[in-house]
Amino acid sequence: MGIRKRWAAAVVLTVGVLVAGCGGGSESATTAATEQQAKNVAVQVPMAVSTTPANGTEDASPAGPVKVSVTEGKLVSVALTNADGKQVAGAPAADGTSWVASEPLGYGKSYTWTGTAVGNDGKEAPITGAFTTVTPARQISGSLNVGDDQTYGVAMPVAIEFSAPVTDKASVQKALKIETSVPTEGAWAWLSDTEVHWRPKAYWTPGTTVDVHANLYGVPHGDGAYGSQDVTVHFTIGRALIATADTQTHRFVVTKDGQQLFDFPSSYGLESDPGRVTHNGIHVVISKSPEVSMTNLKYDYKDVKVPWGVQISYNGEYVHGYEGSRYAQGNENVSHGCANLAPENAKLYYDEVIPGDPVNVTGSSIPLSEADRTYYDWALDWSAWLAKSAA
Repeated sequence: MGIRKRWAAAVVLTVGVLVAGCGGGSESATTAATEQQAKNVAVQVPMAVSTTPANGTEDASPAGPVKVSVTEGKLVSVALTNADGKQVAGAPAADGTSWVASEPLGYGKSYTWTGTAVGNDGKEAPITGAFTTVTPARQISGSLNVGDDQTYGVAMPVAIEFSAPVTDKASVQKALKIETSVPTEGAWAWLSDTEVHWRPKAYWTPGTTVDVHANLYGVPHGDGAYGSQDVTVHFTIGRALIATADTQTHRFVVTKDGQQLFDFPSSYGLESDPGRVTHNGIHVVISKSPEVSMTNLKYDYKDVKVPWGVQISYNGEYVHGYEGSRYAQGNENVSHGCANLAPENAKLYYDEVIPGDPVNVTGSSIPLSEADRTYYDWALDWSAWLAKSAA
């Protein structure tokens, strides 16, 4: 009799559980309990602190990134000090979950993290760790061809020349940036192991402002070499002054912002002598001087003074005044490679021209090339230019 009663009670209890599982009120209670359990689990997620570079790193780039990050908590204090105890400048994020160094580190130096973080659960944890920056086998510097706050012509390329050959060109190119006030399509091209240029696909838009950022410090240049410093510059593109030097019509025509400014008779390099031919293609004005001394011992002249010299290559090509060839200007080519103008005409062009202005030589038998040791950037078509990129 007692056995049967206990069995019946068990049945009733089981039924009660089954009924409760199907009832609406019980479901709400179960859901609420589940949500509370989830909240309890979320609160229990531990705080995690990470440092970059990672603790124990021995070859970190001094250029960074150098930071501390925390999840499920906030940073209370952070300090990064070198071996001499000097703190590195830095600042926390507004939300308190990270701190980033704001100055570059030194090469071959040791650094130590200290500080405190507090988790969402109120528990504190120390910030610790140490790392060492890389010691370069050598350092390579880069110099720009453009000056700060200067104005250049619409054909001006941006050139960076390095103090030693760069073998990791892709790494270096990633550290180079061009910012323009006018959308401008352009690209970097390596013209040698020590020189990289950026030029637009077409001439610059007049009035464009340009910022160059060569963030080379801490960047591997290959074979254990690293960049020695960052280089930045800001410049402006001026009006569009474009000269066309036609060796067949013997004219030198200059336009300014699309309007013809000058049409001068000219004489170019003697076409029967390859050593005297004015090279074909778009030259870029390099510099100018009121007087230039010309010497070419191969052709038996030395220290010949000519007025209003505008240099357009490093192979001896200038636009300049020359009274001695006035008879040939507009009629035949007799020079040793330069564009000869009457002195008064050369002065008019000289007064207008600035570095970066293009001089497009046409009709000549020898093309401008790398051998001219100059800005031959525009002698390459766009596909050939892009092929020289390391990206």
